[in-house]
Amino acid sequence: MRRARFKAEASVQVAHYHCVSRVVDRNFVLGELEKEIFVKLMRRYETYCGVRVLSFCIMTNHFHILLEVPKRPAPENLPTDHELVERLRLAECSYGADTLAQQLAALRHASRVTEAEALRERFFAHMWDVSFFMRLLKQRFSQWFNTIHSRKGTLWEERFRSVLVEGGDALRAVSLYVDLNPVRAGIVKDPKDYRWSGYGEAVAGVRKAVEGLCTIIEGLNSLPQSEQQRLAQYRVQLFARGEVWPEQTEAFSEKLGFSQDEVVAVEKAKGELGICDKLSCRVRHFTEGFLLGSALFVEHHFRMRQRNRPGFSSEPGTRRARICWVAGFFCLAS
Repeated sequence: MRRARFKAEASVQVAHYHCVSRVVDRNFVLGELEKEIFVKLMRRYETYCGVRVLSFCIMTNHFHILLEVPKRPAPENLPTDHELVERLRLAECSYGADTLAQQLAALRHASRVTEAEALRERFFAHMWDVSFFMRLLKQRFSQWFNTIHSRKGTLWEERFRSVLVEGGDALRAVSLYVDLNPVRAGIVKDPKDYRWSGYGEAVAGVRKAVEGLCTIIEGLNSLPQSEQQRLAQYRVQLFARGEVWPEQTEAFSEKLGFSQDEVVAVEKAKGELGICDKLSCRVRHFTEGFLLGSALFVEHHFRMRQRNRPGFSSEPGTRRARICWVAGFFCLAS
């Protein structure tokens, strides 16, 4: 039986999700070309679906996407016919943009407003939704991959995992975890050198990546900051998060990260803000948990889910999951 996803309540204006998916059999099949195409499709469908990729990391056999999903706009703020057509054109969906433009124009000309709105709703029903964005992205990439490599069948191991993440500190913690993946894997020594990641793109000046990381780091300092100052703060936190202490190296010989000297050097060069709390280097709950954030955030969403289940009881001992403290945050673990 498939587990229902944790999703933000309808009243929430903006929700954040950490999404992860792995290649079938964990095969290392995503090379440079595949990563480039994946990022291209990701950005294309990001615009079409009305969501926002705050950060990401495409590895050789899996990917991470930290996604911001806004609430569906009010009717008066929905995309116009022209804007909807242009989104469809960008996405290059099977339902052609020109076909939609012609149909909407004909319905408007005939004053068949209800039918025109019903046609628009067919597309709006899929927007501002984490599940549809991920399904569309994975399907379209699979189609491209299978064509290029003359293969058939599924590319992805299973449906994607998603963790509903609270904004603020929890969101920053997950973003740091995502951007440190190439360092932990021993691919690069500095996260800025990995081009298929949010931080790597931001350092390279990619506008959407810069804006995404600035949003993540926003609010850490009450004083007005430029984009470069925010990215500098993010870099300091990246190195602090990735520091490996001698006792950790002894316990986990495969553990990769930054030495204390490297962290200190980054602090001296970029240190506009103190270092964030040291986080655990092996945090499975960032990808395999259900919720991550403050105790109030986790407890609230857990109780909302339980109320919707048959035979719900508020009595102690009836929970089937456990809330634990991990890496400075509360997590609902399986």
